[in-house]
Amino acid sequence: MSRAKLIGAAVVVVTTLGGGLLLWRAKAPEPTPAIHAHGTGPVIYYRDPDGPFYSAGPKKNASGKDYVAVRASEDVSFEDKPPEVAQPQSSSRRIRYYRNPMGLPDTSPVPKKDAMGMDYVPVYEDETQDASTLTISPGKLQKTGVRSEPVGLRIVTAPIRAAGRVDFDPRRTSVVALRFEGFIESVEKVAEGDYVRKGQPLMRVYGPDLSSAAAEYVAVLNAHSAPRVEGARRRLVNLGLDDATIASIAKSRRVPRVIDWPAPQEGHVIERTALAGMRAAPGETLFRIVDHSVVWILADIPERDVEAVAPGQTAVIRARSYPDHPFKGRVALIYPHLNMETRTARVRIELPNPEGRLLGDMYADVEIEAGGREKVLAAPEGAIIDAGKRQVVILDKGEGRFEPREIKVGRRGDGYAEIASGLTEGDRVVTSANFLIDAESNLQSALKGFDASAMTPSNTEASQ
Repeated sequence: MSRAKLIGAAVVVVTTLGGGLLLWRAKAPEPTPAIHAHGTGPVIYYRDPDGPFYSAGPKKNASGKDYVAVRASEDVSFEDKPPEVAQPQSSSRRIRYYRNPMGLPDTSPVPKKDAMGMDYVPVYEDETQDASTLTISPGKLQKTGVRSEPVGLRIVTAPIRAAGRVDFDPRRTSVVALRFEGFIESVEKVAEGDYVRKGQPLMRVYGPDLSSAAAEYVAVLNAHSAPRVEGARRRLVNLGLDDATIASIAKSRRVPRVIDWPAPQEGHVIERTALAGMRAAPGETLFRIVDHSVVWILADIPERDVEAVAPGQTAVIRARSYPDHPFKGRVALIYPHLNMETRTARVRIELPNPEGRLLGDMYADVEIEAGGREKVLAAPEGAIIDAGKRQVVILDKGEGRFEPREIKVGRRGDGYAEIASGLTEGDRVVTSANFLIDAESNLQSALKGFDASAMTPSNTEASQ
């Protein structure tokens, strides 16, 4: 090629490039200055610029970058990820896949948009290293009202409820009867329901055998026969005379025609058959006196609860007549047989009744504080998510990190449940909004379950 042709070709090339450059400069828009959005208000937390990690104070991430301060005006959404701040993307973090922004089980190996035009969210490799831990931003924690409580040792009591009735203590019941054939000359003004004190006269009694024994006792005393005194006195005791009456006869050295018969104990008269002038046979009940200062509550508990009840346990009694006035007693005895028809065991509870408010045969609701007497590891029942075959709690690991933990539950009671396995003392468990965290954890687990299928060659080719 000649020199003239080479020069001409060069001129054509330069002219073409120059014209294109001028045309590009004429059409290219002027760069706009970068606009940096600055939030207002106090700093409420700090965000990792490379991922969904948060901190209450300034710190650096694994790449050595400073956490970004998030102010109150910037935390305006309910999403885990606060409003984005322009940050250079780290070349050290590798995107594993992209997930659906609406939480649907749909992933893609390449960036894409959903049906609403929203960008798929990148999921990095370091976010899937700990599949059991869920990270929630401080803003979302505050909005959902998440609360946690440490697990500790405590006594877990499981109340057993049953129906019962008030009964009298037969050991505090006395029957007034004569041991000889006698006649009742008069009866004091004592009727059924009246309260009597020990030693208070109830009636005046005459009996031939009683008068004979009293005359013998006086004769022995007058004869100063010491060996026979004790025998004569013993005969009066065997006939039922009390020490005060015998001492009165010995002091007066006279044989009384009638004897004032005293009350053997204090209490209420629940039965009276004695009448003035009547003939009383030996052993016939004339008065029945009951001391109501201590009563029994007889309750029937189901057969399955017998093992949990033991003597000495505290019982709370609520009588139907006094529903707002609970009484406290203790289990005294578990009867050694079951009711064959109802398959229940009878429990006897001894209950102080100093004011006499509990009356015989009253119905009452019984609540026995059964359960262990030793402290066990226990968590609030509100922290336990019962999934049927398994029980789960949400473990609070701090800094917005939560982990679902499967546990085994023992006995329950008083708002707490025994933790047989799965937790240790001091672990913090979520007691409120735990169902929301569990739902979020299940969602993320479902998304990660699609990770392997999304990375298969067939899915990759279909996405492309």
